[in-house]
Amino acid sequence: MITLILLHPLQPIPAQSWTFADDEPAIFIGRAADNHVVLYSAVVSRRHIEVRRVDNGWEIVNLGANGTYVDGQAIARVPVTDGVILRLASSGPQIQIRLEVATTAPVTKSQIVFSG
Repeated sequence: MITLILLHPLQPIPAQSWTFADDEPAIFIGRAADNHVVLYSAVVSRRHIEVRRVDNGWEIVNLGANGTYVDGQAIARVPVTDGVILRLASSGPQIQIRLEVATTAPVTKSQIVFSG
C-alpha cells in the first residue's frame, strides 16, 4: 500500500491522508477534480504530480508548471522512498509518502528457522 499524507502548513501533524493499493498503476495529484488527490491551492497545477508504479516500487514525476521539490531541490523524476516529503511549488502544500510492505500472513515462532 501507498499512503499520501497532506501535512498541516503550520504544525507537524497530518491534515488529511489517502491510501491506495499496490495495484494502482498511477496516482495523480493536482487542482483538477479528476485527480486521485485534489488540492485547492493557487500554486498547484491542474495536474501537478504523477506517482507511478515502476518495477518494484514507485516514482514521482513532476508535471506542474511551478515545480515539485524534495529537500528543497526541484525534481523532474525521483524514486519514492518511505517517508519522503514533497512540496508542490516552492511555497505550496507538502505531502509525505509512506510505503507499507504487504505481508501475506503473520510469521509465527514455528515458522522461524535458526541456523547453526
